[in-house]
Amino acid sequence: MEQTKERRTNRARRVLEIALGIGLAVALVWGTTALHRQQELADRVVRLHILANSDSEEDQALKLQVRDRILDRATEILEQSKNRTEAEAALRSELPELQHLAAEEIAARGYDYTVTAELAETAFPTREYDDFTLPAGDYLALRVVIGAGEGHNWWCVVFPPLCTASTTDLTETAMSAGLSGDDVKLITEDGSGYVLKFKSIELWEALKEKFS
Repeated sequence: MEQTKERRTNRARRVLEIALGIGLAVALVWGTTALHRQQELADRVVRLHILANSDSEEDQALKLQVRDRILDRATEILEQSKNRTEAEAALRSELPELQHLAAEEIAARGYDYTVTAELAETAFPTREYDDFTLPAGDYLALRVVIGAGEGHNWWCVVFPPLCTASTTDLTETAMSAGLSGDDVKLITEDGSGYVLKFKSIELWEALKEKFS
C-alpha cells in the first residue's frame, strides 16, 4: 500500500517536472522571439531623451522649452534621412549645434546650467504615447542632459518623427522611415496583444540586467 502511494507520488512529481519544463521551454521561446522583435524595431528608430536638472517646477518647465528647441531642429536635420543609419549620421554631425541650441535656450531663460548632447544606447521602459507604444529595451537615443540631470525626464521618438506626426499620418511617417507594416501594427495595436508581448520583453530585460 505504501509502495503504491509512493509510486503515485513519484509519478505526479515527474508529471509536474515535465509540465514545468515544457512551460519553461515555451517561455524561453516566447521571450527570445519578443526580444528579437524588439531589437528589430530598435534598429529602425532613434529616441529623444531630455533629462531635467531637477524636479522643481522651474527646471521641469525649462526641460520642455529645451525639448521644443531640440525637437524642432532635429526634425529639420532628419528630413532627408531614409533610415536609422542615415539619421544617426546626420545627428552625429550636428551634435555640436544641438548642444549649442540647448545651451542658448537655457541661457535665454536665465539659467547657467551646463548641458550635454550625445547619441548613446539607452535603456527604456515600455512607454505608451497617445497613438503608439514602444516596448522596453535598449535604443539609440539623442540624450540631452541639463545640469545635474536628476529630474524627471522626457522621451519620445525623434526618428521617425512619430511624436510630431498626426494620428492620420502616423503609419505613413513610420513606413517612410523604414518601419515595416508589422512594425507599425505592433506599436499601434489595441487590446491585450501588444501588452503581453511588451510585458514579456520587460521581464527578459529585467532578467538580463539581474544576471549580467
